[in-house]
Amino acid sequence: MKRNARKRRTPLAVKAIAASAALALGGGGLLWANFYASAHESANQAGAVNQTKAASNRIVAITCPDVRQRLGTVPPAIEGEIDQELAGLDRQTTAFNQRLAAAGEEQAKDPQFIENSLIQPLQRSRTTVLERIPVKITQAGGVTPGDLLDLARCTAVPTGQNDPGGQQGGQQGGNGPTAADFVDITKVRPNVHAKAADGRNASTGTFTTRCGVNANKVHNSDNVIVAPGVTNGAHHTHDYVGNQKINAFSDNNNFLQGDTSCRNKNDRSSYYWPVLRVQDGTQEADHDKLGGGREGNVGRILTPKQVEIKYVGNRNSKVVPMPQFLRIITGDAKTTTNGLANANANWSCTGFEDRVQLTEQYPLCPRGSNVVRTFAFQSCWDANNTDSANHRTHVAFTDRDGNCANGFKAIPQLKMRLVYKVDPPVIVNGQVKNPYAVDGFPEQLHKPATDHDDFINITTGNLARKIANCVNRGQNCV
Repeated sequence: MKRNARKRRTPLAVKAIAASAALALGGGGLLWANFYASAHESANQAGAVNQTKAASNRIVAITCPDVRQRLGTVPPAIEGEIDQELAGLDRQTTAFNQRLAAAGEEQAKDPQFIENSLIQPLQRSRTTVLERIPVKITQAGGVTPGDLLDLARCTAVPTGQNDPGGQQGGQQGGNGPTAADFVDITKVRPNVHAKAADGRNASTGTFTTRCGVNANKVHNSDNVIVAPGVTNGAHHTHDYVGNQKINAFSDNNNFLQGDTSCRNKNDRSSYYWPVLRVQDGTQEADHDKLGGGREGNVGRILTPKQVEIKYVGNRNSKVVPMPQFLRIITGDAKTTTNGLANANANWSCTGFEDRVQLTEQYPLCPRGSNVVRTFAFQSCWDANNTDSANHRTHVAFTDRDGNCANGFKAIPQLKMRLVYKVDPPVIVNGQVKNPYAVDGFPEQLHKPATDHDDFINITTGNLARKIANCVNRGQNCV
């Protein structure tokens, strides 16, 4: 599908939505550092024991199923409308997690507070949306899974699941990361396999585009691919290089109006990814804003010291040019909820990249070595669509032999490498001090597997064809 630009709520559900909206939009913000503030506060006589007991079983997040993963084909005419509904579900979950972050005292005093005051109202709010989505899709001539209402159910993530030691997550953020999220890379067994040999018809060239490191700090917490027209649709902050005018309200009609940070001015593509932060006590400029500190993304934003963007070929075939405005997301921002099926996070350290790549842990790099994030995008295209309802099925990875599935065509594979100078966190008695972590949705707990990268192909001057030709001819172009 190409992108072109009821049930009555119960009074309790209405109150819940109003309360969550007030939390999401109210002034002052909620600092996740307050999450544990009352965990062990003294209580009057008999209440003291129960309060301390409750603190040891504290809930760090509320997580709900990702509806987008279960949707089938959505009629093109309402894709944007369904994206808005799904963004609304994200807003609901985020708002209730904000309320959770401020509810340390209530949680400590009342063992049923989370279930009665947060989870049940949230589920009622989700049910209203999940009843509406199938109606809209059916009316537009589409088909939806019959079990969407099963996705209304949400669960509480206890401290023990996020942190085996039962300690607070990050130095500032009660929603992670934890000591268990880090590993000394020098102690990890090599897990990188040798590259397979190229076939006779391989496209062996490379095309490198130099677009800077976002030194001018172009940031926002929008995501025009998954939540077009929705401010703060990502609920975390992105770095942008390439196109300098991308936000929630950009579309095919105005993509080409944006300037570019790339040296090749015909490359107006948008390359964006979640920022990396160090939770060292620094209050970043967005510490009291949505997408930043109010949603658990705290600490100092790190600018990469190096960003490499390269297009490579297919080891068995020639490639066709990427279509204008092709959108690709690699990785999954919600692996804590969805599992690792779509995870594509690759963490390593300079000097170790050809030996160790990590998905579920952040590396602790030795002295003189830098943290590296790498992304290898899907390189098979369905030859028809520039996007799809779940933003995945129009593109795919090759199989183990390097081939695209029937009906899909090989396109230049986008590879990105981000290098950061990061002082290694210190782990003492099971607690991590000054951890670093990627931004994410509050309930995703800043896990490394949630790392992801976004791309929109926007070119002029026949650049897409030039990239394909360079790769097909085995040249190394800049």
